Amino acid sequence: MKKLFLIMMLCAPLTVFAQKFGHVDAQAVMQSLPEFIKARGEIEALSKQYENDMKAMQDEIQRKSDEYDKSKSTMNATQQQEVETNLQQMIQKFQQAYQDNQQALQKAQQEKMQPIMNKIMTAIKNVGKDGGYVYIMDISTGIPYISDTLSKDVTNDVKAEMNKLK
Repeated sequence: MKKLFLIMMLCAPLTVFAQKFGHVDAQAVMQSLPEFIKARGEIEALSKQYENDMKAMQDEIQRKSDEYDKSKSTMNATQQQEVETNLQQMIQKFQQAYQDNQQALQKAQQEKMQPIMNKIMTAIKNVGKDGGYVYIMDISTGIPYISDTLSKDVTNDVKAEMNKLK
């Protein structure tokens, strides 16, 4: 009985050392995907469209403000109040449009990137299960140190798995 216990105690550390650890650069995987490149292009185009819209609104506000400054001295108090109220309303619309555009851009980014991230997580899980890994850490999140001798870089394995998931 003592011999069996002794053998088990000696073998236990071996099973700990037999565990496999991996790490992946999920950002590199994502950036290599055609669907990510397409989604990023669509988001950038949407962002550029919003920027152009905001610039047009800003130019219109500036034009009306300059126009008001030039003709202010010839206006009566009621006209001045109307123009100032209109300018304030334009500024409020500009601010609201800016907030709406930011929210719409975030929503579009979420909608386009979430399926890609889900696919990457599925690939990482598949590599982990198939390779018998205890865990796979994502180094793109800023892990300060990973031992290359104790942890295998499975980034290429995950890229290969991504191709299988298509």
